Amino acid sequence: MRRTKIIATLGPATDKPGMLEKLLNAGVDLFRINYSHQSQEDHARRVREVRELTARRKIEAGIVADLQGPKIRVQRFDAERVMLKEGATFTLDTALDTQAGDATHVGITYKDMPRNVKPGNTLLLDDGRIVLTIQEISDHEVRCKVVRGGELSSNKGVSLQGGGIPLRAFSPKDRGDLEHGAALGVDYFSISFVRDEEDVLVARQLLEEAGCTAGVIAKFECPEALERAEEIIRAADAIMIARGDLGVEIGDANLPTVQKRLIKLARSMDRAAITATQMMQSMIDHQIPLRAEVFDVANAVLDGTDAILLSGETSIGMFPELAVAAASRVCEEAEKQRTVRISDHRINQSFDRIDESVAMAAMYTANHVHAKAIVALTETGSTCVWMSRISSGLPIFAFSRHVSTRRKAKLYRGVYPVVFDRSADRSRGIYKTIVGELVRRKIVKDGDLIIITRGDRMGESGGTNTMKLLRVGDTIPDV
Repeated sequence: MRRTKIIATLGPATDKPGMLEKLLNAGVDLFRINYSHQSQEDHARRVREVRELTARRKIEAGIVADLQGPKIRVQRFDAERVMLKEGATFTLDTALDTQAGDATHVGITYKDMPRNVKPGNTLLLDDGRIVLTIQEISDHEVRCKVVRGGELSSNKGVSLQGGGIPLRAFSPKDRGDLEHGAALGVDYFSISFVRDEEDVLVARQLLEEAGCTAGVIAKFECPEALERAEEIIRAADAIMIARGDLGVEIGDANLPTVQKRLIKLARSMDRAAITATQMMQSMIDHQIPLRAEVFDVANAVLDGTDAILLSGETSIGMFPELAVAAASRVCEEAEKQRTVRISDHRINQSFDRIDESVAMAAMYTANHVHAKAIVALTETGSTCVWMSRISSGLPIFAFSRHVSTRRKAKLYRGVYPVVFDRSADRSRGIYKTIVGELVRRKIVKDGDLIIITRGDRMGESGGTNTMKLLRVGDTIPDV
């Protein structure tokens, strides 16, 4: 069973008849809708199709809504795309009509750009593919020299090398999209261009006002965020290492060490980590990945990431299901390495909470008695998060009556959600039902050990206080 989760971005390519089913068959665990592209109506339709399909198949799939954030973008070209030549002059004009761009100038979404840059600064367009040096600034124009040219299309991103442009994470568009996603019942919101923990706390407040219990994913894309990494991670439920914009601003050579540091920090603080951007980029147009991409995905797994995110590979690519299948193969092979299955996480720490102590005790026991499976009867999924921070080859099954808990659990490394409602079959008893379900799924057989954690008072959040070991085939207490 693959432990690392795969998130696939929905888009025009996934709208093809039967493609969602192919993606699920290939191994997708969660789907992402990207509010930077397409309309709210498109996203609502895709969420509805995912929910209907997974309901028919009686499986869970989480949905992540990715908010655009305050990303600076060029506006539209009258010819849709232009060729910028090295040495040419190119102007970003805040007063230009939004549709009037050409090879000499283009509009820009950030109207305060002339007041937040200075001559000599370097601007990076389209994830660094186009490089401009600022030469002159007026009230509404930033005139630049093209240092590295190439083809530039409408709506591509603009970054200031080294960061420093003062933008907060929530634009009016983001607030409207958050309300829209909350009404759709998505499971996570990823917050773009987070700079400090305040951005995460604002997201939580907006979700609370919308009556939404979705988790919050903080995206690391700005250099400023790295300076507040611990505070941001503590405030969030998960992080996403968005290597495109982050690499543009801190330099691509710094990305590997930053990725490793952020994943390690997130796991140490009991948060999930997602590694994103160009994981299988070449598979947008090709049926097999580059060897460098294979190493990239494998290294993310070895670093301890909970999930990898496919973007254009599935949203606009020619072979979405092949990209998922390739990523899945690489993850499975990387997970066979011994370093992925051992952990000293919190081995010398004390615990203040009973439920957390039980979770840690269960993992320690499972790794020393050769158990075959761990089952957590859970209301919120917290027990599963703690367990999944321990590197292990053991599957952790999140038995829960709450569909929102089961969908969120799809993000956690090595955790598999199972529908469980104690009231549905009281005659068999809890333990008999659990063992019967694992036997039915061919996870365990006679003689195998199972570890189960639960609370004395079922249905009470944070009430896990019991760990039980059962051997399949032995007499099971009727509880």
